[in-house]
Amino acid sequence: MLDELLVSNLGIIEHAHLEPEAGLVVITGETGAGKTLLLGAIRLLLGAQARRDIVGPFGAEATVQARFTLAEGEALLARRVGRQGRSKTYLDGLMVPLHHLEQRTAGVVELVAQHDHLRLTQTAEVRAMLDAALDIDGRSAADDYTSAWNHLAVLREQQTRIGGDRRALERELEMTRHQAEEIAAAGFVAGEDTDLESAAARLRNARGIIEALDIAASALGEDGAEPAVDRALLSLRRAAALDPGLQGLSDQAVDVGSLVAELRSAVASSVADITAAPEELAAVEERLALLGDLRRRYGATLPDVLVFGAAAANRAADLDRLLADADGLEAAIAAAADAVAEAGDRLAAARRRTGQEVAAAAVAHLVDLGFRTPVVLFRSEPTTPGPNGSERMELLFSSDQTLPPAPVSRIASGGELSRLVLALRLAAGTGDATVAVFDEIDAGIGGAVALELGRKLAGLAVTRQVLCVTHLPQIAAFASVHYVVERDGVKATVRRVDGEARVAELTRMLAGMPGSEGGRRHAAELLAAAGAGRQVAE
Repeated sequence: MLDELLVSNLGIIEHAHLEPEAGLVVITGETGAGKTLLLGAIRLLLGAQARRDIVGPFGAEATVQARFTLAEGEALLARRVGRQGRSKTYLDGLMVPLHHLEQRTAGVVELVAQHDHLRLTQTAEVRAMLDAALDIDGRSAADDYTSAWNHLAVLREQQTRIGGDRRALERELEMTRHQAEEIAAAGFVAGEDTDLESAAARLRNARGIIEALDIAASALGEDGAEPAVDRALLSLRRAAALDPGLQGLSDQAVDVGSLVAELRSAVASSVADITAAPEELAAVEERLALLGDLRRRYGATLPDVLVFGAAAANRAADLDRLLADADGLEAAIAAAADAVAEAGDRLAAARRRTGQEVAAAAVAHLVDLGFRTPVVLFRSEPTTPGPNGSERMELLFSSDQTLPPAPVSRIASGGELSRLVLALRLAAGTGDATVAVFDEIDAGIGGAVALELGRKLAGLAVTRQVLCVTHLPQIAAFASVHYVVERDGVKATVRRVDGEARVAELTRMLAGMPGSEGGRRHAAELLAAAGAGRQVAE
């Protein structure tokens, strides 16, 4: 429900504050007073394009704010429009993109005005309206169809994972299995590439390494470093015996001797380990060549190759499982598609049945609203099954049975469209929108038909909030809340009228003279009749 609407500097409206309340809310005023500007304010909050010519002369920008009570809680919406046409959008006090307002108010407000292409011209909206009116069997058919479609969608998703082409999958399985087996058969382990490169370097340079080690062994041998260290040690011991302060040098000489001995032993051992083995080098070179071949095809490094091999093995296992299930999946999809078709036929039949009932009830309402022999049809055409059914729904209308019915968007005038929507809403029961806004709904009608229209609007307002801009006192009399827009030069004001002020406004609408005693009596009589009619509607 729209709880509150604040408008500032919108056209000729300097400031307006409305608290519509529940039920039927009417907005009246002289032609050109600015009534439709209030509906324009609501349009802005629903995401309509902001034009710079809507900014009034009372400030640098136009501002529209509203507070809605929704099923999930309260929502605060606002638009600010500058003279350059640029607007800023706010939701619950935070600046947001414009589409956030559209998302938040989607399905909340239905605005019916001249030249509007209503949601009822759209297949999805026609279908939604009929679905809201389905009987128990129809709702059961709708639930069955949803379940069948969801099951089919799950199976198709599994088929998408398979890829849909069994031979392609088999080729992929053969390739991934070969890749995984080739990498596994090579037997490489992490770090082996470094070991192989080190071994290859050693084997390729074995002779030079041995020669260098032989020279080092000779330098450390009996004729080299070891006898010199021994002589130095004896001399330092004699010196330390004469001067105890030199004992540290003697100790260092002992350590050097031990190190030289250990180094000589290690060099000798290394010489023994190094051999020029052509067959071993060939084996290492062959291993490195194999690694190089794998790296060219599967990864820049050995770790990359090993990761690729593990992934190929996993993919091969997945493909094995998918192919094992493929035949069963195809059969399951076929069965699920049959179930969708069967459920779709049941749902289509339920919608056709409901469409006939809603159309008949809507025609009865339209006759009450001034049409002589209107025609309302819901045309159903088979189409590819989808999430919402297997048929395309379209609303056809003709204001008279002598005229061929056609899609609403092509033939209905603004006044006809407004009354048609009202009739359909009354016939189909509660729709999605909790706020219905009507502009120019009274075009081309008057007298008893206008009274009937007011009575039906009051009936619609029992289950939702209805806002209506009207020129007819017969409609305004049914309102539970009445606002008047009054213009003085370039400035318009909006005020709520009750009691005598409301009688005066109805008198103006009836006779053009707010002070007419005859008009006041007629207005009071009209209010009494409308009050009785509203009680019947409730």
